[in-house]
Amino acid sequence: MKQTLYYLKMLVPPVFIKIANKAGIGGPKKIVRYPKNENDQQQLDMYFDPEYTKILETWGAETTWIEIQYLLASGKGKVLDIACGSGVTIEWLKGNTDLEVHGCDISDLLIQKAVDRGIPKEHLLITDATAMSYADNSFNYSYSIGSLEHFTANGIEKFIAEASRVTSIASMHMIPTSKSGKNEGWLNTSTTIQTFHNNSDEWWMERFKKHFREVQMLNSSWHDDISYGRWFICKK
Repeated sequence: MKQTLYYLKMLVPPVFIKIANKAGIGGPKKIVRYPKNENDQQQLDMYFDPEYTKILETWGAETTWIEIQYLLASGKGKVLDIACGSGVTIEWLKGNTDLEVHGCDISDLLIQKAVDRGIPKEHLLITDATAMSYADNSFNYSYSIGSLEHFTANGIEKFIAEASRVTSIASMHMIPTSKSGKNEGWLNTSTTIQTFHNNSDEWWMERFKKHFREVQMLNSSWHDDISYGRWFICKK
């Protein structure tokens, strides 16, 4: 039981993939921020890059994919993995026979990789997380891991609204929040591949509470020099 509680507390943050010596900066303590204009477009090219997809195959094996199993351990019914990538997390959840796990992603390349992995094609859909092609309350649960923070501010609002619309019980999202407690906005850093929002706990809470009856925030043991990892558990 103690081990179970330990893992429940070890909820990991988003996909912060570090590239060695990017921009000539070798150490994680030498982070340089590159603020982005909120009118800029979300970076999507990498999701159609075969080389980038290789990173998605391994990054959460010791952390995230274990933790989502604990979060859904007592769940029953249909689950949606929003921005599911190549379907690794869906595969990790297949041991829970009480769950029927579906996945969606904007990348046809990643969805095909999920099919190649053996995930039933009828459980997968190519669709934009901000305008999903599912009927209301199609799923009992939904979740996203390391995805929501990469959307534009407007995209985040739409993503959360859509997650609420297609979910009947609870939706869970793992994202980073700023250690400074400030809303640092949408930025790139010298240690991350893609643009992400590094905002306060309150900033995120405000957005989730617009669409859910109850929102709980769980701490993650993950952190880096500028962000904490948080799980937001949102109940309808």
